[in-house]
Amino acid sequence: MSDQENKTAGSRRSFLKGGAIAAGAAASSLAAPAVLAQSPMVLKMQTSWPASDIWMDFARQYVNRVETMSGGRLKIDLLPSGAVVAAFQVLDAVNDGVLDAAHTVPVYWYGKHKAASLFGTGPVFGGSATNMLAWFHAGGGKEFYRELTQDILGLNVYGFFGFPMPAQPFGWFKEPVTAVSDVQGFKYRTVGLAADLMQKLGMSVAQLPGGEIVPAMERGVIDAFEFNNPSSDSRFGAQDVAKHYMLSSYHQASESFEFLFNKDLFDDLDEDLRAILQYAVEATSTANTAIALDNYSKDLKSLQEESGVTVHRTSKEILDAQLQAWDELIPVLEEDGFMKRVLDIQREWVERTVFYELMNSPDYALAYDHYFPGKLKL
Repeated sequence: MSDQENKTAGSRRSFLKGGAIAAGAAASSLAAPAVLAQSPMVLKMQTSWPASDIWMDFARQYVNRVETMSGGRLKIDLLPSGAVVAAFQVLDAVNDGVLDAAHTVPVYWYGKHKAASLFGTGPVFGGSATNMLAWFHAGGGKEFYRELTQDILGLNVYGFFGFPMPAQPFGWFKEPVTAVSDVQGFKYRTVGLAADLMQKLGMSVAQLPGGEIVPAMERGVIDAFEFNNPSSDSRFGAQDVAKHYMLSSYHQASESFEFLFNKDLFDDLDEDLRAILQYAVEATSTANTAIALDNYSKDLKSLQEESGVTVHRTSKEILDAQLQAWDELIPVLEEDGFMKRVLDIQREWVERTVFYELMNSPDYALAYDHYFPGKLKL
């Protein structure tokens, strides 16, 4: 960032803080009505998503909760990808103070350190996104994240995690694929460590933001791709460039959203406002889960019935190959001391917690097939 941009960002933070103090002083001296005592503090938050993506709706749920919980003292100016910086650049913008906050995923800054992928898109030892979000909050993940962002990378940010995403589909293909040999030589879009994984399966990989995927498919830059879910995929027109949708994969099966804040700005806020920004993430996680299940399922049905898309479950051969690819990648990742410490703790967490989950869970597929016979084709 240039010296002038640094001055602008610093002036913005000083203005926000100073404005709140001045407003409070005016209220004391003039005994003005409480509603006039303080102008709302406005935070500029950019997402990594196009304006039409359902994830912008998810981000709006956060904005609405923050503004309501703060009694109007906080306002968030929510902007789509590209409004200020590109989708993959929001971390740098928040670090530099160009943005106050961002709604993104850590895999988008994987280029700074591969450990970013361990916070949602790393090796799958058996834990779901819900399980790994629990690891972040209760199993040591939060402390490792702080160490990575602040101690190792020296970033001026805080990050909070919310909304455990359903496992991401293997993706969109022009023809169905059932064997590893079917995908070898493909040019495929994914991000983060999933790129390393798919290269092990014989594909070449392009790491593209969501808004660039369909144009790349139309130009032949890629042959197949994944993004995240039926709603996001259908909104950017995946069904117009491919008709075979492969569900189930181990490449990104435990991801959550990352809510980033500039550390200096966050630290300058009143204690209750800091708490609102942090804990509204947890409230939004529940709300996001509800609209995700509702919309993802409806949009998957629409893709089948209205857009002529054939939905497949990824074959066991390909899933087994993905696990074997993770087996090859993990020792390489563990050459980095920090990543080895994170992976060791994740394995310990998954071994204990997922044993409980699997032993305790009834066979939901059996119950579903009992009441809706013949729909599942596993």
